[in-house]
Amino acid sequence: QVQLVESGGGLVQAGGSLRLSCAASGSIFSINAMGWYRQAPGKQRELVAAITSGGSTNYADSVKGRFTITRDNAKNTVYLQMNSLKPEDTAVYYCAAKASRDYDYWGQGPQVTVSS
Repeated sequence: QVQLVESGGGLVQAGGSLRLSCAASGSIFSINAMGWYRQAPGKQRELVAAITSGGSTNYADSVKGRFTITRDNAKNTVYLQMNSLKPEDTAVYYCAAKASRDYDYWGQGPQVTVSS
């Protein structure tokens, strides 16, 4: 089992920045990738960014150039730096860990609200 604990959500004005953190514990050796998803009211959950154990990253088109996913292996922590935030970035953001083909473990989901 893997436990994920997120932090860093909150309220920010448009154009501002936030950094989300996700600390993993438990059977972390089994993780081959970690990602950040988000879900806005009335919308489906979408993958925002992901990073593999080898360091490869991918991003949703809507956040490319604004969001950056990084990892600190010594701290078993993944970060999502969000810059130039827009009101449409408002959502609940979930950290997820993949130990198989799919994301198997999920964090609690901090709220990110961007005011115009």
